[in-house]
This record gives sequence, structure tokens and C-alpha cells, in this order.
Amino acid sequence: MLAVAGLKVGQEFEALTKPPVTKVQLVKYAGASGDYNPLHTDDEFARKIGMDGVIAHGMLIMGFLGEYVMQLAGTTAEVAQFRMRFGGMTKPGDEIKCSAVVEDVYEEKGQSFVVLALKAAKSGEEIVGSGQAVLRFH
Repeated sequence: MLAVAGLKVGQEFEALTKPPVTKVQLVKYAGASGDYNPLHTDDEFARKIGMDGVIAHGMLIMGFLGEYVMQLAGTTAEVAQFRMRFGGMTKPGDEIKCSAVVEDVYEEKGQSFVVLALKAAKSGEEIVGSGQAVLRFH
């Protein structure tokens, strides 16, 4: 749980490493999200379009980053802004590591804010998603 006091620009937080992505997880995410594109669930289809096999939904990776930000915010802050850009592809078996660095700490209208630079990377530090979150402290 974060406290705005003591946060400094450049400060890094302990990363969240998700278990390896599974094909079952991709099918479940397809059902939860309504995104049934066979690129995410059907290896044969993925190979027909030139891929090695299925890839994870980009929004699944965004969900991992969102989970991480919510863990950092805890009960002392709320997410005021969250955005992400998709990077490389995530495949079954990839372990995703979510990390954050403080970009800015500021006050506005009597409220404290922290801006976090976010990164989701798979083994070898290949970036599969990056973004930014702004937390507003209570």
C-alpha cells in the first residue's frame, strides 16, 4: 500500500510477476471479454495466418497492469487515470512481469497525486505493454 509521503521521482516498486499464460486462460478470457477472435484460441487458425500459434489478448495484459496498479494503490489511493500501449506479442508459456516507476508527485486543489510509468515485460525484458497511471490519494 502506498503513502504519498516519501515517494520520489525515479522510485521503483516491487514487480508483480504473473504465472505463465495458458491456453485455458486465453479461452476463459475470450469468454469473459466477448473477444472470440480465433487468433487467441485456435492454434491451427493462427498458423494459417502466419503465426507460430495463438497469442494472448492485448487487453489481458492491460488487465495484469490494472491488477498491479490496484495492488499499489491499496486503500490509500484511487486510480484517476490509466492508459496503456500494446507492444510485443504474448504467447502461452510467457511469464509477464509488471513494474512501475514514479514519474511525478504533485498536489492539485489540495489533493496529492502520483504518476506511475508502467511496464509489462516477458522473459528477456521484451516489452509487451507500457503505460501510465495517475493515483489520487485520499
